[in-house]
Order: sequence, then structure tokens, then C-alpha cells
Amino acid sequence: MTNVVADAPSKDTVGAASHSVPFSEALRVWVRVAALSFGGPAGQIAVMHRIVVDEKKWIGEHRFLHALNYCMLLPGPEAQQLAIYIGWLMHRTVGGLVAGLLFVLPGFLSILALSYVYVAFGNVDAIEGMFFGLKAAVLAVVVQAVIRIGGRALRNPAMVAIAVAAFVGIFVLHVPFPLIILAAAIIGFVGSKSGSKLFEGGTGHKAAAGRVLADADSALGEETPAHARPNLMWSLKMSACLLALWLGPLLLLYAFRGADDVFTQIGVFFSKMAVVTFGGAYAVLAYVAQEAVQHYGWLRPTEMLDGLGMAETTPGPLIMVLQFVGFMGAYRDPGTLDPMVAATLAAILTTWVTFVPCFLWIFLGAPFIEKLRGNVALASAMSAITAAVVGVILNLAIWFGLHFLFTEARVHRLGPLWIELPVWSSLALPSLILSVAAAVAIFRLRLSVIPTLLGCAAAGMAWKLLTAAI
Repeated sequence: MTNVVADAPSKDTVGAASHSVPFSEALRVWVRVAALSFGGPAGQIAVMHRIVVDEKKWIGEHRFLHALNYCMLLPGPEAQQLAIYIGWLMHRTVGGLVAGLLFVLPGFLSILALSYVYVAFGNVDAIEGMFFGLKAAVLAVVVQAVIRIGGRALRNPAMVAIAVAAFVGIFVLHVPFPLIILAAAIIGFVGSKSGSKLFEGGTGHKAAAGRVLADADSALGEETPAHARPNLMWSLKMSACLLALWLGPLLLLYAFRGADDVFTQIGVFFSKMAVVTFGGAYAVLAYVAQEAVQHYGWLRPTEMLDGLGMAETTPGPLIMVLQFVGFMGAYRDPGTLDPMVAATLAAILTTWVTFVPCFLWIFLGAPFIEKLRGNVALASAMSAITAAVVGVILNLAIWFGLHFLFTEARVHRLGPLWIELPVWSSLALPSLILSVAAAVAIFRLRLSVIPTLLGCAAAGMAWKLLTAAI
């Protein structure tokens, strides 16, 4: 497929670059990507790659990986930011806005509906069983996600070593996630400068070279589109608009409701999270849980896991779990509002301050990152970061399994080091059986995510209803 330049723009190619992809087709594709975005960031990125690169051939493999590695550097959900980046490349600003908004919308609506069900019917056996079954499926989906992104990023012993070091650093040494990312970037950069072939970026699919789509053969082509070249004035104007959209509601809340109001607290707290949420929802989950449970009292410890289960089993970024936290916070402290109304407004506010910054990071930095697409040292640094993220996600997959499969865990200390391990006698047999069944469905029977989720939800409901009847 060659780079096609349209003779004249039409309504169907709103803001199009010099390629032949109509905007209406892009709209349909982003709706499809959003509806299929289950399984966490790795699963979402895999879906996007399959549709945008393999099926539609919009952009080439190297450009996709370059954009992905940049998004890995940013705070916030990398999959949604990747959608913004690709949408912007294909159809300018409007393309980025549409791709990013559509990526979030299904998850927002799904979690909002589940939040209503949770507070209204959470103690009903059937609903409790549904969430139990979904958690079992989530565990298998997370493991699948680790394997997928690991298969893409860990292409040689150096990348494997970085992933292992990241896992040990966060699981045993409890090194902060930003420091792990910084260390990986330095290692990749220095490794590239040393001339080692192990640190070459953008070559993650050498083994399948015959099936890799070259940038020159994609619809976008190999060259950088005119609108994607650095334009300082455009970046500053977009940044100013997005900053006003992000921080404007917070200033209004502070002015009219005060610093101690629950909506002001939610807006400020999750705005801070939008700046430090490197590595997605899991990387910041421990801090959010601590603050939301212990400091603000917005929800109980077990409810945090339920919220994560919602985010895992609905389309969209895992960071949507923050929407549930905000929902519960306002539901328990509605002030003069109806609890459901307050909770809905808080869910909207949380989503707003979480995702508006994502557009800011992309529109501000992407033109300059595109210019550096051929920079070998930068590509190597970002590839090393991707490898480190694999180790971090593995750590958090283990954390999720630890808290679902076992009812009790203990902290074991060795000097300044400590590690949380399960109490094996507390193994929950129903959780284990259902998780194994989900793993068999995904890895052995190769069922897709949605049938697995539905089957586990039905099995969980059946189990809870049976035990209640007995």
C-alpha cells in the first residue's frame, strides 16, 4: 500500500493528512477499538496494533512502537494516549480528540452503570457472585496481558534483564516506580551509546520480519506529515486551552465550595494523580488506596479491589478505577445533594481531571517526539522503559492474585527488605478453581476476553446462589 495524496480535501477527510483514510472510516475504527479495549494496557495496545497496523495498515510497525514508547514515558494511561497520538497523526487535532474521547467513553459509561448497581444491589447474592466471577477472569486476563507485552518488548537478553531488575526493584526493594523508569531510560541510552546491538530500539519484531509493515508501505507513509512537525505556537495555544479546561473547574470549586468540600478534594487529589500516574492504574493503586481509605475515608479496603475488578472487566483504561473511587467518595459525603446525583457528578469530575491532561501531554510533546523518530539513542531509552514496565506489571499481577486467591497474607522481613507472601492455608479453593478455568479458556481454548468474562460472571453467580441456598 502506497502513500496516496488526495487531489482535494472533502468533508469526509476532516483535518486529514496526506493519505487516503477517510475520517468517517477512522471514526468507525476508533469506536471498534474502544469497544474491544479489554484486558488492561497490554491487551488494549494489542487490539490497537492488530486493527491499526495489521488490518488497516494506517501506520507502520516502527512508527507504532515509537509512539508507544513515548506514551510509556508519560503519566496516565498509555493506551489512551497512544490512541490520541495515532488519531492526531492521521487526522490532525480533531482526530486526536475523537480517538481519545471515544477510547474513554465506553469505560466511563460501563463503570458508572456498575457503580449504580454496586451501591444499590451490592449485597445481593447474584451481584456479589457476578463480581466474584469477574475477578477470577481478570486474573487470567492480566497474566495474558503480561505475556503479550512481554513478547513484544523482551526481544533479547538485555531487555529481559531490565524487566527482571524492575520486578525485583519494585517487588522486593520497593523502589518507587518513577526511579525505575528513570534508571531504565539511562541504561537504554548508555547501552545505545556503547554501540551494543542489544539496545537498538524499534526492532521488536525481527523474528517476524516477513510480516512487519514498513512505515513506507503504510497509508501515512514514511515521512512526517506537515501538521506533525514542530510548531511551538500551536503547541502553546493547545496547551493553554487544555490547561484552562483542566484547572478551570478546580478553581471554580475552590472559589465557590471551599477547600474542604468533597468535590474540591476529589478534583485536586485526582489532578495530582494525573501528573504522577506513571505505568497506569496499577503503579499508583497503592497510594490511591491508602489516601482514599485512610485519609479521606471515601471507601473501604475491599471496595478498592472491587473497583479494580470493574475497571479490568470493562472496556477502556484501567485508570478508570479512579472514577469508582470518586463516585464512592461523593456517595458517602453528598452534602445537600442526593447521594446518587453527588456520586454521578463526582464520577464525571474524576474522569475529567484524569483524562484532560492526557491530551495536554500528547499535543504538547508529540510534534517534537515525531522529529526525533530516527534518534537511535532515544529509541533505545524508550525501548528499555517498555521492558521495565513489563516487570512492574508482572509485580502487580502477582499482587492481584495474592489478594484474590488467598484470604490472608503476611509480611516477611529480612533486615530492611520485606516481602508480602500468602498464607497457604488460606487458599480460597473456589477462587482458584474459577481462575484456573478462566486461564484454560484463554490460553488453551483461546477464547476471547468477552466470552471468558461472561462465562466467569455466570459461574460466579451460580456459585454464590448455590452456597446461599445451602
